[in-house]
Amino acid sequence: MTRAEEFEGLRPLLFAIAYRILGSVSEAEDAVQETWLRYEASPTQPTSTKAFLSAVVTRISIDVLRSARLRREEYVGQWFPEPLLTDPYEDPARSAELADSVSMAALLLLERLTPLERAVFVLREVFGFGFPEVASAVGRSETACRQLAVRARRHMDAGRPRFEADRREREELAERFFDAFREGDVDGLRELLAADVQLVGDGGGKAPQWARGIIGAENVARVLAATSPRLVRIGAVVEPREVNGQPGAIFRDRDGKVINTWTLDVLDGRIQAIRSVMNPDKLGHVGPVADAWAVIREANQARRPTD
Repeated sequence: MTRAEEFEGLRPLLFAIAYRILGSVSEAEDAVQETWLRYEASPTQPTSTKAFLSAVVTRISIDVLRSARLRREEYVGQWFPEPLLTDPYEDPARSAELADSVSMAALLLLERLTPLERAVFVLREVFGFGFPEVASAVGRSETACRQLAVRARRHMDAGRPRFEADRREREELAERFFDAFREGDVDGLRELLAADVQLVGDGGGKAPQWARGIIGAENVARVLAATSPRLVRIGAVVEPREVNGQPGAIFRDRDGKVINTWTLDVLDGRIQAIRSVMNPDKLGHVGPVADAWAVIREANQARRPTD
């Protein structure tokens, strides 16, 4: 097997590691490409190609994350990870952990960790790497990595919801939600929303957003019920699908261009949060991106007097 073939076989794993560390599809893809260039230029063949490449992509991702931290601190409005439609890495034995680890909620919790804690948590807790491999990847002793792992788990466990919905329950709830949304059914929406539900958007200053969020079942239900008919009138389409391992949707304009994505946090039989990514810089990998400002203007002009 050639180096290129070995690398391609491991590419899904390398991307999966990089995305969880970085929360960015584009940066993860760049990290994987840089990993290939370093592997191709290496004069020696590693004993374990998987361990070597995983270590390289982890180190690159840590460096990128460190440089990205300042940009995220200066980010306009709420920062969300780039939406991930499909995770290329599959491992049936760890499917639950893998799906949970790309959820918006989990990735936002990971933002609270230091770059080293985040990398150790991803390698150890998500992908099941042994501490010798983790230590090699992050350039720390095994003892230090164990301490980093303990701290990371403590932070993650403290922020996780106590009870999580199973996949089927989430899918059924999401189906009812999007049916009510399309119909502009305030009552139907309200009964599916948690009392303190949040509707929050990430526009990055480049698209409309609910930067401070809309909070409360009544407020969110009314905003959603008013939004849907306007989108329908201008030919926009809501395409329910899994986003970041959660129920969600892609919104498209009449030409099929991407307006934004939604993810739904489901807990205790209710939707706890609706997170919308509208920043066009974060949507290019989903498809051609619409002008969200133009869509909103057209939708507002299409309002009926009774809206």
